[in-house]
Amino acid sequence: MRLKAQRPAGGKHRKITTSQTKSRVALVAVAAGAVSSAGIGGATAATLQGEAPVSPEVATVDVELTADDTALPSGATEVAPQILTISEYKPVANLDEQLDKAVEYADERAEAARAEAERLEAERLEAERLANASSVVKPTEGTFTSGFGMRWGSLHAGLDIANVVGTPILAAMGGTVIDSGPASGFGQWIRIQHDDGSIAVYGHMETLDVSVGERVTAGQKIAGMGNRGFSTGSHLHFELYPTGSGAVDPAPWFAEHGITF
Repeated sequence: MRLKAQRPAGGKHRKITTSQTKSRVALVAVAAGAVSSAGIGGATAATLQGEAPVSPEVATVDVELTADDTALPSGATEVAPQILTISEYKPVANLDEQLDKAVEYADERAEAARAEAERLEAERLEAERLANASSVVKPTEGTFTSGFGMRWGSLHAGLDIANVVGTPILAAMGGTVIDSGPASGFGQWIRIQHDDGSIAVYGHMETLDVSVGERVTAGQKIAGMGNRGFSTGSHLHFELYPTGSGAVDPAPWFAEHGITF
């Protein structure tokens, strides 16, 4: 960049007065403010203009400015890549053997889990069976019409509960059906052997819902009330044999389990 300024001809020097010095200081201050907004070029121009020209001759002043493409030190822009040290991968010794052991261990754990699940399920079923065996429910709903004892010169070996035909009859206790079908005097009957060895007899049913060999639970519907056999009306005749033979009054047995008629 070239700037033109006035210089005195003939190489003569001029005397600088005090007023000129003050003027030049003020002009430099103004030029300093111009540097912040106009850059170094504006500041240079302001300084040269502060030197009042005294001759029409023009001198050429060379001002060198830093070029935008001046190369920076190589270290400022180029950073050497950082190399990380990584341990060489080496397969574990006896890898196949260790894998076989891991698979074997997993199989053992799975088998143990299955065995534990089976054990818990067996315990649950046994607890359910025992709870079922000890639970007793009312065999049907209706009107109590006759109890255990002598009646019309013979033993009435059970109790009677009357209601309309088809009234649900339930298993009083859980067990296995040992008879289900026609029976002399009862028309149709069902006999269930409980888990404690006792046997219950249900007579005069209109319909039968269970068959021989079937497992039933306390409260399960096993038949529909009827008027079959030697009967004077629709009712359930219920008998209880605690040891499998020799009928007893069922009422006290029901009462022990909180059931009254």
